[in-house]
Amino acid sequence: MPYLRLCALFTASLTVCAAVPGIVPDMAIQNKQSPVQKSPEVPRDSEAVENWTVLGDIKTGLEPRPPFEVQKDEEEGFTREFIRLQWRAGDPIDLWVMRPKAPSKVPVVLYLYSYPADTDRFRDNGWCTRVTKGGFAAVGFVSALTGQRYHNRPMKQWFISELTESLGSSVHDVQLILNYLGTRGDLDMDRVGMFGMGSGASIAILAAHADPRIKVLDLMDPWGDWPDWLQESPAIPENERGKYTTREFLKSVALLDPVIYLPQLKRRELRLQQVLSDRVTPEKAREKIAVAIPEGSVFVQYADAQEHRRAWQASGLSGWIKQQLQAGKQTGLEKPQQ
Repeated sequence: MPYLRLCALFTASLTVCAAVPGIVPDMAIQNKQSPVQKSPEVPRDSEAVENWTVLGDIKTGLEPRPPFEVQKDEEEGFTREFIRLQWRAGDPIDLWVMRPKAPSKVPVVLYLYSYPADTDRFRDNGWCTRVTKGGFAAVGFVSALTGQRYHNRPMKQWFISELTESLGSSVHDVQLILNYLGTRGDLDMDRVGMFGMGSGASIAILAAHADPRIKVLDLMDPWGDWPDWLQESPAIPENERGKYTTREFLKSVALLDPVIYLPQLKRRELRLQQVLSDRVTPEKAREKIAVAIPEGSVFVQYADAQEHRRAWQASGLSGWIKQQLQAGKQTGLEKPQQ
């Protein structure tokens, strides 16, 4: 079984185990003042079908319910909240909100990692300390058909086989998450950034095109240029590749190609990072993504993962994006129309 799908099945199995007492301790046992509760039953959606290829349509087939606080942890320098959001039947979203202990509204960065990453890092106090350092909130979640969101489907359906849904519904999720964050009253929604890696970076590009509230983008090895990516990426099992290179499948994802939307993000602060040794994105696709970024964007390439790790050790995972959001306090962030 291909590595990405094996990881996805493993993380999904951990999610199931976490729901069974005594198998995975989870944070509820560590924090007895904040036991994990079951979210209330939710009625099924109407028969309206979500428009996955219409990036800004967050109404059709989507019915937001009230947010449900599962857990809250008070740590030394930050507060971590586990919030459950839902706007589709059978697809609750686990949202992790880490906020520094500051009295005023703080800028916020959304973190979306690549399929098949799960939410484990959002439970890690070291990671939370680093991303909230300097007075920034961090919001973490996973994309559709990933982690705890992959369930009740035949095994032949996965992130790539349902690529239109995976991308389109996740873009809608980002916008609805921003709507929720805007109701909290403790976040500066004029200073919103998003860090995305792999498929998460692809979703970040599409979401920024759909939602002008995202002012800063930090992109790490985004997937894209679907005809070349699906034809050559080793993430695709060879015995399935033929299904994803047909004219019909390529047509279904054509309007969700980040290469189309990158040039249109001229009024965002944007950084593209690429690790040249990354095998998931083929060289041809990587080159097309690189030439698609708007003029004035920051473009960084690393020879390999070691060089990239050294750069992160020097500036931190979110150092660049925090600098842009902090500068935006004085400049208003959004670039002038070109």
